[in-house]
Amino acid sequence: MEKRFLFLFMLLGFVIVVAELPCLDEVQLPGPGSLKKFSSYEELKSYVEAGWELRTSYNDWAMLRPLSFAAESSTGGTKTLSVYSTTNIQVEGVDEADFVKTDGEFIYIGSGRNVTILRAYPAEEAEVLSHVTLNGTLKGIFVNGNSLIILEETSDSYGSYEKVSVKTSVKVYDVANKANPVFRRDVPLDGYYFDSRMIDDYVYTLTNFPAYDYENEVVLPKIYADDSAEEIRASSIYYSNVSSPYYTFTTILAVNVQNLEQEPTSQTFLLGATRSIYVSLNNIYITFADSMFQAEILLWPRMFTESVERTAIHKVHIESGEIEYVASGEVPGCVLNQFSMGEHKGHFRIATTTGRIGRTMQEATSQNHIYVLDGDLNIVGKLENLAPGEKIYSARFMSGRCYLVTFRKVDPLFVVDLENPNAPKVLGQLKITGYSDYLHPYDENHIIGIGKETVAAEEGDFAWYQGVKISLFDVSDVGNPIEIAKFEIGDRGTSSPVLSDHKAFLFDKSKCLLVLPVLVAEIDQSKYPGGVPPYISGDYVWQGAYVFEVSTDKGLVFRGGITHIEDNIDLQRTGYYFSSSYSVKRTLYIDNVLYTISEKKVKMNSLENLDRINEVRLP
Repeated sequence: MEKRFLFLFMLLGFVIVVAELPCLDEVQLPGPGSLKKFSSYEELKSYVEAGWELRTSYNDWAMLRPLSFAAESSTGGTKTLSVYSTTNIQVEGVDEADFVKTDGEFIYIGSGRNVTILRAYPAEEAEVLSHVTLNGTLKGIFVNGNSLIILEETSDSYGSYEKVSVKTSVKVYDVANKANPVFRRDVPLDGYYFDSRMIDDYVYTLTNFPAYDYENEVVLPKIYADDSAEEIRASSIYYSNVSSPYYTFTTILAVNVQNLEQEPTSQTFLLGATRSIYVSLNNIYITFADSMFQAEILLWPRMFTESVERTAIHKVHIESGEIEYVASGEVPGCVLNQFSMGEHKGHFRIATTTGRIGRTMQEATSQNHIYVLDGDLNIVGKLENLAPGEKIYSARFMSGRCYLVTFRKVDPLFVVDLENPNAPKVLGQLKITGYSDYLHPYDENHIIGIGKETVAAEEGDFAWYQGVKISLFDVSDVGNPIEIAKFEIGDRGTSSPVLSDHKAFLFDKSKCLLVLPVLVAEIDQSKYPGGVPPYISGDYVWQGAYVFEVSTDKGLVFRGGITHIEDNIDLQRTGYYFSSSYSVKRTLYIDNVLYTISEKKVKMNSLENLDRINEVRLP
């Protein structure tokens, strides 16, 4: 009886404590503050060990959510006599690594452990000229004049976790003679490859190196250059006042890929796991998720499933290889990817989601927000609580506007005015079926959206995904955006790499050209005489590139498809996974020739009528 009374008393006490807790949106937590440098290795070791103690204390108390590493569009490249497309990027002048690059005459293709150099122009004379064999995993390539830059990740295991060594290498080859690439330089550094950018002649590479101990010592990352290894000094490493049980060394490495005599520069930060980055011509913004171990969770972990989520932002100035930490800030919520961020006239803009979707609208606590920060990363403007119960599926910052897509059962496209950074405001919104995973500017008054069509469930607060949907939005009347054209590809189960990787998207307004790789699933409707239920997935029937003519006058006109798969046996199955070395993953054009690229083949077709011109098998 006494035990029962004691239990009831404790339970009553817990309820009283919970009732006095502030709501999640009102909780104020210490921010990251300005980063500081360690004074010594001993200080760094004590700092890391204090974070490790959280693993034992809190690991069973918090609901850890997996981070999305995501890891944006204009053109760049070395101009030749031909007109050609380049990697779809976010910021003009800030190139992004990919496994396919072209300079208008040659195509460089990374596949497996090879980078193949192909003479591509003219198409009738296309041939493989050479290839570079790698020892590790290809993470991406850049081309800068006659320099081919290969980003490679290698892992050496010596039989135990403590002895695993993961390195990311920046390798530079002279490809003036395309038939005979000449190795020039290799700059490896400890850590897993995270992301990279190329600005002018400098490649900036980011790596993550988990902090761990070996023989009771914290292992510091090293940079290996010119056959020597230099351990990064503890006194040069920045850290924040936010504790984490999973500290990670994030290193930014800058390599001049033209002047190979110039020493690489670097800067290292000891923080949590990097979520995503945004890079402008002069700044790198690194974001970290900080959503665990909050006070309200620790009171009674099994009864709380939410924490206060926030994103820490660190601004790093880059210029001609120099790397300098500038400022830190934070905003509520989690950022989706690099397109949820942007820089404009000295201000940094970011879109986030707080809370969770929940199974029903009654359970949902999610809200969406846009924050504007000044050069010191102080919040100067905000627009909060958009589309309660939904989450952000895509965002795009363009000059003084933000286009935002949220979704639960229908797709609201928001047009947000950011010209006054202190007072963001919604100009208009459009609600339609489906949603967009990726938004791309057509011109200043029109937006292209790539996502999925949906059918609202008859019961429940959700919708069933259907085929891949392409939309063309007219936002010239900002208060009344409209969808002027749409095209749905396939049935439920159809997918495209563009939904998760913007580099697979090819668009050229002057050519009225839009191309995207797709895996098409179709439903045999004869099996469902009473109508096809919205939750039924189709069978795979085709993979390749869909080619469209796109314009504000004609909308979206399907011109045809190009496939590399000659035997459809692998396609005749239903499921959520499909893989083929003949799957088209990238497309590009040189003059009036469309090039479709898979791991095993490059195919060339006329842009005028899509007739086959030539094809080259890859080794």
